[in-house]
Amino acid sequence: MIQIFLLGISHRTASIELRERLDFSEQELPNATAQLLKRPSVNAVVVLSTCNRSELYVQCTNPKDAQKDLFDFLCEFKEISPDELQPIFYALAGTEAVRHLFRVSTGLDSLVVGEPQIFGQVKRAFAAAEKLHATNSVLNRLFNLSFVAGKRVRSETELAEGAVSISYAAVALARKIFGKLEKLSVLLIGTGEMAQLTGLHFKAQQVQKIFVASRTPAHAEALATEIEGEAIPWSQIDTILASTDVVATATGANKPLLTKRQIDAVMRERQNRPLFFIDIAVPRNVEPDVGFIEQVFLYNIDDLQMIVDNNLSKRNSQIEKSEAIVEDTVTLFTNWLRSRGAVPTVVALRQNFEDIRRAELERLKPKLASLSVADRDRVEEISRLLIEKILLTPTEQLKAISNEATLAAYSDALEHLFELTPHTDQSAKSESNPPTTTSTKTPVTS
Repeated sequence: MIQIFLLGISHRTASIELRERLDFSEQELPNATAQLLKRPSVNAVVVLSTCNRSELYVQCTNPKDAQKDLFDFLCEFKEISPDELQPIFYALAGTEAVRHLFRVSTGLDSLVVGEPQIFGQVKRAFAAAEKLHATNSVLNRLFNLSFVAGKRVRSETELAEGAVSISYAAVALARKIFGKLEKLSVLLIGTGEMAQLTGLHFKAQQVQKIFVASRTPAHAEALATEIEGEAIPWSQIDTILASTDVVATATGANKPLLTKRQIDAVMRERQNRPLFFIDIAVPRNVEPDVGFIEQVFLYNIDDLQMIVDNNLSKRNSQIEKSEAIVEDTVTLFTNWLRSRGAVPTVVALRQNFEDIRRAELERLKPKLASLSVADRDRVEEISRLLIEKILLTPTEQLKAISNEATLAAYSDALEHLFELTPHTDQSAKSESNPPTTTSTKTPVTS
């Protein structure tokens, strides 16, 4: 049976060091996707990789085979040993995998509950998979409904209001340390979505000055204009570090941009005046040892958990509303899957009756020869309508069965009684049979 399957790691199971190692960069995606599609159990795949998670969503024929294939793929592609990966991965199949994706898309599974950035990240992951021709109709439906759930949560609840994003949590942390931020200057390194949002939040706090640095000057200029800041050349970062108060880093660099040796020199020039770093990038942009320098305060994404804890108590009612929306959307998807699951048997049953109808009309052809063309057409129409009427109720009843085991039993019985041969094409990567709604779950081990 075809199923939805998910294997991943996240902030709930893995440290930032391990998340960095398992992160998929934009440059890696084509090769990673191609390799995943070569795995025997994988019919279609979407790779979701964000600051706090790396997840592989696939359509497969057997969850156990898929788990082995995806586990082996991560070990080989990311050069991580099975012993390191085993305690931190989670695997979900069927309805549980569907529910997890919808909770991710709505921000319910984020480090900061309700984080709006994750919605855009899921959309981009799906768009990238589509561009690589790695999806099919089932994953298309799955991800499109995840977007429906995300939009409903944003429009029907207040989950996405207030300090619900990583970027806002970073600013809230700065405010907790410094108090009012109006007299402070900020250096923003990076111009992506996370950097943009962080800059906008600092602007809302009416900080004295925001400097923007990027290896692409045009990007720095554009963001600086948007947040009413000042773009600086990459070569002037050390100069600004000597005078600024807060440094927020959010680039996609694969290795640290700011080193301990560099910040040591900066602090001597600052005469040990405090310097606050918020490194919200994965992989990290600031060497961890920078945090050991006197009068330097370094925080990364994992440190934002304390803000999450403060926010959770304020959002229980919104979480409940959001979870209800997720469940509504899960039902939409499982109902769609259920109707799709009966399709091969229904098609085969209808084809069987149609073959009988045509055979009988052919056999009766000599006896019908005396009829006019109009009368023969009427006989054709009546026989077709009879087949439709006879099959209407069993077709509707079969599609309405919610229990997978019952559906399989009824389908098997029909196939045996009428000697049906439902058409299946499980080898097609681009258009596979619809999955079942099995909720088999491999528990997270930690």
